[in-house]
Amino acid sequence: MIRSIWLECYKLRRRYVGMTVLLMIGVEMGWAFMASSMSIARNPDQASWEPLIAMTASLNGLFAPILAAICVSRICDMEHKGNTWKLLLSMSVKRERLYAAKYGCVALILLLACLVQVLVMIGFGKVNGFEESVPIMLLGRLLAGTMAAHLAVIALQQWLSMALHNQAFALCLGMLGGFIGMAADLFPSAIRPLFIWSYYSGLSPVAQSYAGNQLEFIARDLGTELPMIGLLLFIGLLIYGAGRWHVSRQEV
Repeated sequence: MIRSIWLECYKLRRRYVGMTVLLMIGVEMGWAFMASSMSIARNPDQASWEPLIAMTASLNGLFAPILAAICVSRICDMEHKGNTWKLLLSMSVKRERLYAAKYGCVALILLLACLVQVLVMIGFGKVNGFEESVPIMLLGRLLAGTMAAHLAVIALQQWLSMALHNQAFALCLGMLGGFIGMAADLFPSAIRPLFIWSYYSGLSPVAQSYAGNQLEFIARDLGTELPMIGLLLFIGLLIYGAGRWHVSRQEV
């Protein structure tokens, strides 16, 4: 399986996926840093890690679904445009194995993107002289929550990208997911968990609340996040299983 994932990554060498990922991360973090810098300028006492983490988690709701859709579309589009399905099947490559390899390749790319995001956040905090030490636990929880949401979104995007030749539908779903992820905090709490894109901000380790006219950032209890992560992983597993079953039985 590791070799299959590596082969999928190798096939992306001239499709500029890495450049696209870095560009998206750069735009998102530039937005987060600009907003954080403006907040710090107005309230110097808020020069801490919590506002930066909360802002990044919120922006992940907008950018991460679109980034996942682009990566999945690029890696699945090769088989459609090149019409290599029959060639791969004639070489005794099972569809289930190919499906898993593509899923693992995209998950690996987005994991590296999350690590880059965390490192850039640490650099921003050091440059701006945050007095507190680097909150490894909070950043680790942000990374875990973002990846849990990624795994579910990748499963849905890959199902659509491999089932349909026209990748415009998959990209439109990614943009719709970005809108839902950005506006998810405004949804009623009863329906918010029904949208997998809402978990990008919903699993943020830092919550925002108003005390009078003052905006406060509070670290959430880890115990409240673990059931949500477990539920999200279960939903992602169901979507992945349904997608693999459907694609493996689809006519080439």
